[in-house]
Amino acid sequence: MHVLRPQFHIEEQRALEFASRRGFGMIVAADERGPRASHVPFVLDQRDGRAIVQIHFTAKNPLVPLADGTRRFLLIVAGDDAYISNDWYSSRDNVSTWLYEAVHLSGVAHPRELDQNRGHGDALLAVSEARLPKQPWDLAQMEGAKRESMLAAIRVVDLVIDTVEGQAKLNQHKSDADHVAVAGRLARSEESGHRRLAQKMQALRPGLGYDIS
Repeated sequence: MHVLRPQFHIEEQRALEFASRRGFGMIVAADERGPRASHVPFVLDQRDGRAIVQIHFTAKNPLVPLADGTRRFLLIVAGDDAYISNDWYSSRDNVSTWLYEAVHLSGVAHPRELDQNRGHGDALLAVSEARLPKQPWDLAQMEGAKRESMLAAIRVVDLVIDTVEGQAKLNQHKSDADHVAVAGRLARSEESGHRRLAQKMQALRPGLGYDIS
């Protein structure tokens, strides 16, 4: 799903699209005891000209009462990451580090009415099932009483996004030689996430003669 909002700049729109493709993140808010967090799937949508993150919790989750229409929530959406050893660089005396991509979305959290739970479930399943190479499964295929019991046990929250922050570290400030050396290491990794980072590094600086063999 691609979410574009005219009020956001191009980089913010790209960050929203990144989050939408991921569809899973960590939601954080604070009460009098300190930070609370949950890992949640979500649907990123556009409604009335606003970007909305739609999530759900179990009814007993401590984040539920915090979604009161005034409190701010933060959604952290992580992408691929990779540890970079200092001897992977072409030049000497670099410091080992991590490369990564992530997006931070924040705004005020609003509770939804219980009669909207089914719509949320349908929307979330439609997005999630579309990721798989099979006939989509939906809630209509669940036994009715079981479905209603499950839907009654969740609480749906709309996070109205007003702040979008893209976080990316892809060797942007290294020399071309170091950039190529690290991208080559990642491209030859057995981990698919590392290879995806290598592709993005190559896209940042095309035409440098990358060795990916």
